Amino acid sequence: MKIEQKHLQEIPEITDAKVQEALAVALGQTRSCLPKFSSEFKHIFSNHNFYTTAPNNQWTNGFWTGELWLAYENTGDEVFRKAAMEQVKSFLNRIEQEIETDTHDLGFLYSPSCVAAWKITGDDTAKKAALMAADKLAERFHKKGQFLQAWGSLEDKNNYRLIIDCLLNLPLLYWASEETGNPKYADLAKAHFETALKVVIRPDYSTYHTYYFDPETGEPLRGVTHQGYSAQSAWSRGQSWGVYGIALGYRYNPNPRYKELFDHVTEYFLEHLPENLIPYWDFTFTDGSDEPRDSSALAVTVCGLLEMADCVTGKERQTYLHLARCLFRPLVDLCAAKSPRESNGQLLHGVYGRKTPYNDCIDHGIDECNLWGDYYYMEALTRLSRKWNPYW
Repeated sequence: MKIEQKHLQEIPEITDAKVQEALAVALGQTRSCLPKFSSEFKHIFSNHNFYTTAPNNQWTNGFWTGELWLAYENTGDEVFRKAAMEQVKSFLNRIEQEIETDTHDLGFLYSPSCVAAWKITGDDTAKKAALMAADKLAERFHKKGQFLQAWGSLEDKNNYRLIIDCLLNLPLLYWASEETGNPKYADLAKAHFETALKVVIRPDYSTYHTYYFDPETGEPLRGVTHQGYSAQSAWSRGQSWGVYGIALGYRYNPNPRYKELFDHVTEYFLEHLPENLIPYWDFTFTDGSDEPRDSSALAVTVCGLLEMADCVTGKERQTYLHLARCLFRPLVDLCAAKSPRESNGQLLHGVYGRKTPYNDCIDHGIDECNLWGDYYYMEALTRLSRKWNPYW
């Protein structure tokens, strides 16, 4: 990977001491939330940097449970395990009752909550819930087009599309094949992965957020956006889902073509970072813009780099680790919450959705914490501080 940006080259790597210091602060942040958010969940994003409670019916609930598991793995403190296991019961109820499960986000929901619980504790309830979620996700596969539908009713032809985010949902299917010995789950994941790479990556290695297919023939139709600035722009978090998602795809299917795509998609992300390295919410915007930044996109990309570093050796591994450590430093310095008085989240300055004349989004969660940003910040800290068995 060749990176020529002077401002990136001049950023020093975060030190091991600073990683440990930041991890200690982050664990304190998680611990401070236990009285309010053990049996309850956090809302998708904060309000003035503070989360309110939410039921387990949102696409982001798994990230808070995942943060609890990360805290448990880093401390061994039973208080985190107890809270996380209480939430695992809620996830079993959610999949059994099919509460807001008409979505591809079942991976986001069940990998950091129930797959994590199974890997860490061997709990059968967690395994049962995760396998049920994998079955539900597999139902969303369309043979015509060879992809997992993103949102909504499978009968509504207006929903016949995938989104780049789904690359992070595929590990739930790979895990299900590993646990059951049934290759069908992994086969669906591979098929979706191949389809997504063919349509969402543009010639310049920027990415579409979402791509529509013809429901009658399965032929690709058009790339558009929901949360980016426009159909032609590169939504920074979408690009980061591409970075991490391709790295995960490479882990499960180590095809050199995937790693080459990973390098190109990552280079696009890095080449469009502003001077302080905290990306604007869409790469349409550059230094001098007053548009908000999205710290969560950088956290996801750092995790993608660390994931790929674990998949390779030698000089390539050192390159990915170096980039990850350089990029993580400004997240700690500029975006990390420093105390429970400042926020009950982890990572400030995120964006959930930003309305423009060219998308169908609404303004919400702007310059706030969000649950995936918090989770991936904690995951990056964990990856940087110890050998870790991923939930994905």
